Amino acid sequence: MDPSPASPGEASLDHPIFCESIRLIREALEPTGVYARWPDALERDVLERLVHSSGDLSLPADLVLLPGACRDGMAALASGAPILTDTAMAAAAVAPMARRTFDNPVHSVLRWAPDQAPAGGTRAAAGMERALRECPGAVVLIGSAPTALDVLLERVASEAVMAPALVIGMPVGFVGVAESKRQLAASALPQIRLDGSRGGAGLVAAAVNALLRRAWLERAGG
Repeated sequence: MDPSPASPGEASLDHPIFCESIRLIREALEPTGVYARWPDALERDVLERLVHSSGDLSLPADLVLLPGACRDGMAALASGAPILTDTAMAAAAVAPMARRTFDNPVHSVLRWAPDQAPAGGTRAAAGMERALRECPGAVVLIGSAPTALDVLLERVASEAVMAPALVIGMPVGFVGVAESKRQLAASALPQIRLDGSRGGAGLVAAAVNALLRRAWLERAGG
């Protein structure tokens, strides 16, 4: 398989340095056969953006894209679904692409969190349930707070809140991270997941920006 070059519409959304980076990523990954795992061009877009953002060609080994999850997420974004993030950093990284495309509302769950973390918890976890209630059908990005992912999974399982349109679950670190990712894997939620200890605000933002970009190009016929 030879991943197709960028179209003129794609080039208008991307800086030339980024385009050259993607060319080099494709050149490096093509011999590994990794593209055979994800025949959908949208899934390849997500993969390449994550590799570019991480600078890590080994990342595909831990990447999980549930069948149809990227398409579900893209459709939700194209219809204006809100985007919820667990950190202000992730929200800031997503907001420019959201403004350039479908003008989706972008919020950190910290908007609904108390000023101080509750005993034994985190502000992100404390804000998650209310955020889900006020932004039903959101695309949810979790790059830093496994506790927020735990709350999301618990509330959805108990039917206390509507299930998100997509969960991008990539909390980074070593405490509670593996456990929360395993729980996400065991759920039936549409998800883009990065197993292991890697993750972070930059990676979850890269994934949703890839979906926004592709949805915008498809709407424009690119």
